[in-house]
Amino acid sequence: MTTPYQHQSQAPVPPQAPQGPPQGPPQTAPQMPPRAPHQATPHQTPPHQAAPHQAAPHHPAPQAYQQPVPSGPPAQPYAGMGPYTSPIPVRRTHLGNALASEWTKIKSVRSTIWTLGVMVALVIGIGLLVAATTNDADYGSVPTTLPGFFGTLLGQLCVVTLGVLVITSEYGTGMIRTTLTASPQRSRVLTAKALVFFTLSFTTTTVSLALVAYASMGMHGGPDVPEPTGDEILGATVGAGLYVSLLGLLSLAVGAILRHSAGAITTMLGVVLLPAILPAFLMMSDSLRDLGEKMLEYSSPQSLASLFRLDESLNSGWPQLSALAVVTAGAMIAAYALLEKRDV
Repeated sequence: MTTPYQHQSQAPVPPQAPQGPPQGPPQTAPQMPPRAPHQATPHQTPPHQAAPHQAAPHHPAPQAYQQPVPSGPPAQPYAGMGPYTSPIPVRRTHLGNALASEWTKIKSVRSTIWTLGVMVALVIGIGLLVAATTNDADYGSVPTTLPGFFGTLLGQLCVVTLGVLVITSEYGTGMIRTTLTASPQRSRVLTAKALVFFTLSFTTTTVSLALVAYASMGMHGGPDVPEPTGDEILGATVGAGLYVSLLGLLSLAVGAILRHSAGAITTMLGVVLLPAILPAFLMMSDSLRDLGEKMLEYSSPQSLASLFRLDESLNSGWPQLSALAVVTAGAMIAAYALLEKRDV
């Protein structure tokens, strides 16, 4: 049938997809008032008189505009947003960053506080106790800086233990993997550890020894007591601090080589104590007497006694300090080579 809104000669038009988003609300065809069945309008042909070739009109329902959605995963993340720029500035790392990281680690672990705290307590406590229990007559042939020697003999073991734990504790917990991931240059990591540890141990030991030395000089400053010379003060403070710090650095190198806390500490205890005990057996034999005497001269207690000028027959202690520096340098070179070669 035809309506007043469609000519009889016009064929129905197929629906077409909209070309763009609708500019307003969808429009609907006007509704005709209801009428009785079989009632024709003045301009409408009755249903039984409609032409057989005319089809019923078809009014497509308006459709809302929908944006086509691409199928499949996006070819590139953030492709529609442009390239991603991190708000964190990216810069090249250097040794200063590794030093800051190692300083944060060494000051935040409890082993540092315990080992250095015990070392300071031993050096200062024993030194002041010796200075307080002696009189001026005891310093006729030895300098008044001697009381620091007795506490250093025990305090050096604390520094040795800390030097081992600085590197082996990371191997024990697996933290070394994170450290080397953050800083892939392994030599830089070992250099930072060595510098931070050596600076901390040298500063702590030297300050403690200086405190004991000047306290003892103040307690025993009578007219019958000789004033210590500059070389004696230097050996009892800076020299002894260097010797203990180099022992700790040697312990760090041994820890990097062995990568085991108990094994490295046991090895360093043998290095410190064995040269002081073994010469007593070597000098029983005439053929091994020279070896025993040389080993005793370069042992840790004898080297510290030379730096503190315990006896006039001893040398200044600087040759023993130089020998320890050479041994420590060789151990550090071996630690660098093995750290670069081995897997973590």
